[in-house]
Amino acid sequence: MSRVAKNPINVPSGVQLTISGRDVTVKGSKGSLSLQVNSAVSVEQEGQVVRVKPRENSKQAWAQAGTARALLNNMITGVSNGFERKLDITGVGYRAQVQGKKLNLTLGFSHPVELEIPAGITIETPSQTEIFIRGMDKQAVGQVAAVIRAYRPPEPYKGKGVRYSDETILRKEAKKS
Repeated sequence: MSRVAKNPINVPSGVQLTISGRDVTVKGSKGSLSLQVNSAVSVEQEGQVVRVKPRENSKQAWAQAGTARALLNNMITGVSNGFERKLDITGVGYRAQVQGKKLNLTLGFSHPVELEIPAGITIETPSQTEIFIRGMDKQAVGQVAAVIRAYRPPEPYKGKGVRYSDETILRKEAKKS
């Protein structure tokens, strides 16, 4: 049985949760998110507490209930506080800057890399080597961060590239003659 699904979700004040059949909508100060839960899962709200339960007692239903609970919790956190991911750029001449709705990256290629910023995501570059990605959808924030990192992942010899701020790079020793 899923231990995640057994935990109730506390809905903070200022967040409105609406359940209609399988559709769950969460509204907060940052915006609105909606989710269609699996048919094997039921969502019940009792005051400011939301519980996710499987409709049948099978392994698959418990797994889906745990997934639905985690997604609902992320939605509630997203519309109230939002999510943030920080990227660091390391390398001589590597830099980033936001111009309108595009992120321009200079990563040592013969051409600059331009990334169109998706709706619902805000990107800030307080310095040329820092990128802050913010939004209310955890999956979208993580996806944009992964796309930016994939342009030039950190290499193990000098550590050059784009990395998450909490990521540690295992450095290798160069060849010796």
